[in-house]
Amino acid sequence: MKISMRRSRRAATAVALGAALALTVTACGDDGSGAGGDKGSEGSGKGEIVFWDNNGGVRTEIWKKIIADFEKANPDIKVEYVGIASTEYQSKVDTALQGGGLPDVGGVGAAMLAGFAAQGALEPLDERVGKSSLNGKLNKDMVESLKAAGGGDDKLYSVPTSANNGVLYYRTDLFEKAGLEEPTTWERFFEAADKLTNKGKNEFGYTIRGGSGSIAQALDAMYGQSGITSFWNAGGDKTTVNDPKNVAALEKYAALYKKVTPAADLNNDFTKMVAQWDSGTIGMLNHNLGSYQDHVKALGGEKFRGIPQPVGSGGKRVQVSNPVDGLGLFKSGKNKEAAWKFIEFATSKAENSRFNEAAGQVPSNTDAASDAWISKAEPTKLAADALSDGSTTIVQLPYYLPDWNTISKADNEPNFQKVLLGKMGAKEFLDTMAEQLNAAQEEWDQQNG
Repeated sequence: MKISMRRSRRAATAVALGAALALTVTACGDDGSGAGGDKGSEGSGKGEIVFWDNNGGVRTEIWKKIIADFEKANPDIKVEYVGIASTEYQSKVDTALQGGGLPDVGGVGAAMLAGFAAQGALEPLDERVGKSSLNGKLNKDMVESLKAAGGGDDKLYSVPTSANNGVLYYRTDLFEKAGLEEPTTWERFFEAADKLTNKGKNEFGYTIRGGSGSIAQALDAMYGQSGITSFWNAGGDKTTVNDPKNVAALEKYAALYKKVTPAADLNNDFTKMVAQWDSGTIGMLNHNLGSYQDHVKALGGEKFRGIPQPVGSGGKRVQVSNPVDGLGLFKSGKNKEAAWKFIEFATSKAENSRFNEAAGQVPSNTDAASDAWISKAEPTKLAADALSDGSTTIVQLPYYLPDWNTISKADNEPNFQKVLLGKMGAKEFLDTMAEQLNAAQEEWDQQNG
């Protein structure tokens, strides 16, 4: 009974988060000895702290501005910024968990949260939030989403900074020239991908994500086409990823590779994919709100639109959940008081709004969520509308499983590349993933039953 109640709460969190969206390696602290299990200390509240950015390069500029603001407001604290690419972040933290050298503060999104929390690496933050200026100012649904991802103890291990949403970006000028309708349905999407491709001129209808981060995008395309609305069966013990409808959907999606996409897409992570689309010869791109500003800089605001994912044949839109991002306080830190001051400052109204305007994402601070820039960022506004008009169902991915990030990255990204290359069938690929997920869920149920 406890298990089903927990699972129901997770499902409710997914719906609530959708509604919320609609409404709107170096040494640590003092001596660098921090490792998983090290209890650390509160410290003096002054001196140096180390911050690991989990999206280094992409967010470096905005984080350096926030750090400059913080150091001006807190002249007795210095923040050492370490930008780590999102594709390398988990391995960096895992290495530090075993050998030492964890930072004081780090980016900790929902997708990685359970694994870090299970190793005792993160400080529970509920009490600190309750005593801070953030009390009552954090989006409740983002908080609940991170609590649900934490592994089942209902504690908050990461202060939310932002929420994201899947977006289909398309070139309005190329669509108009080709006489194509807006790709609001999967049928129109596949038609446009084919019609906009002219390999002789190096023009392609779509760019597919074949490298790091490919699994979540593939799942989005699968569930979006199949219309299946739950990641687990009615009993909650078997995943639906290898449902025949999802298998057929993945076959159709993977068949796009090299037919209407560049061959280089096989190794695309999101930075390569975004840069390639911004070069101007590709019709469509699936990413999220986070790359909106990159497209504006590269293409201007008149040559593209960012719309919600296509709807299926029944007129319903199904999307997989995008993880809430946040900031975690590592338990091994030797100056937790200063590190917490940084987290509190970074998620204050002004700084949280500043960060999310640069990232094109939805602020976690409820005071920031009403700022004028949000209504001017069309993809954010359209995503919010789609989540409030009843047309969208969110399939909540199992971020609470400690093995989720490993299963969805290291274990299966190489296999997805085999699918794209025709060396593995979609059914074999999804059956393999399903076996791993079902085993992980069974283990989680045993530990939390």
